[in-house]
Amino acid sequence: MNFVHVPVMLIEAVTGLNIKRNGVYVDCTLGGAGHSEAILKQIGPHGRLIAFDQDPEAIAYASEKLAPYRGKVELVRANFKDLAVKLKQLKIESVDGVLFDLGASSHQFDDPARGFSYLNNAPLDMRMNPEQEITARELVNKLTVKELARIIKEYGEERWASRIAEFIHAERSHQAIETTGQLVEIIKKAIPARARRSGPHPAKRTFQALRIAVNGELEVLAGAVRSAVQVLGNGGRICVISFHSLEDRIIKDLFRELAAPCSCPKEFPVCVCGKKKVLNIITTKPMVPGPAELECNPRSRSARLRIAEKILN
Repeated sequence: MNFVHVPVMLIEAVTGLNIKRNGVYVDCTLGGAGHSEAILKQIGPHGRLIAFDQDPEAIAYASEKLAPYRGKVELVRANFKDLAVKLKQLKIESVDGVLFDLGASSHQFDDPARGFSYLNNAPLDMRMNPEQEITARELVNKLTVKELARIIKEYGEERWASRIAEFIHAERSHQAIETTGQLVEIIKKAIPARARRSGPHPAKRTFQALRIAVNGELEVLAGAVRSAVQVLGNGGRICVISFHSLEDRIIKDLFRELAAPCSCPKEFPVCVCGKKKVLNIITTKPMVPGPAELECNPRSRSARLRIAEKILN
C-alpha cells in the first residue's frame, strides 16, 4: 500500500514523552505510524503501545509497517474521543504517555479520491472515517447560508466567509456541487481578485473549515485530551501537535486550566472550590519545527507542540 506520511516534529514529540523503559504509551493519531514506530523503538521488550486511528487505510498500512513489533503494539480503529472506553476494554488503567498529532495525514491530503485537497479534482468527501455518513458534499449542498458562513468563518478564519457562502448557495440553486474542482472555482469567484494576489491558495481556509466540520475535529478535542490526562500516571507526559490556531488555543487553555491549583476569586481568604493542580506545563511556549524540518517538509510550518506532565496530589 502506498501510504506516504512524514511525521511532524518526530524527535521533539517523542523526546517530550520522556519515555520510560517498559512503559505503556498511547498514540492517538496513528497515521503513517512514524511516531508510533519511534516510540516502539524506545519502550523496551516489555513496553506496550496502543495506537488509534479511524482510517482503515492507516490501520492496514501500520499493521504491516509495525509487524516487527507484534506483541508490543495494539492497533485500535476508533476516533480518539473513545480513548477512555477503549483503554478500559483493554484493561489498561494507567499509561506513561499520550501523543496527539492533530489534523489530516499526508496520505489523506495526497490521495485525490479522499477529496481533502483543493489541488486535485475529486468528489467532495473529506471523511477521515470513510464509513461515516456526513461528507463535505452534504455540508456544501444542504447547510443554510448562515451556517455555512459560520463554519467557514469560525473554523477557517476566512474573512470572505459570508461572500463564499452566498456564492455557494447561488451555484447550488442551479446544480449540485459534487467535486472539489467545482468548489475551488466558486471560491475563486467569491474572493475579490485583489485578495487572491497574495497569501495562501484562496481555497485553503474554506477546505480546512469543511474538513474540521465534517470530522468534528474541534468538538471532540478537549474531551479527548481530558480523558488522556485522566488516564496518565504520576509523571506521565502528554504531547499535542496542532496545526492551526483554533486547535492550539484549545490545548493552551486546557493545559492552563489543569495546571491551575484553584479557581476561587482572589478575595476569598481560603479555597472553597476544591480544585487541585493536575499538570505541570513543560512548554511555556509551543515548540515549532526547526529550519531543517521546514526545508524537508513544508507542511510542518504551522505545527505547534505543547507538552505537559501529570502530577498526583
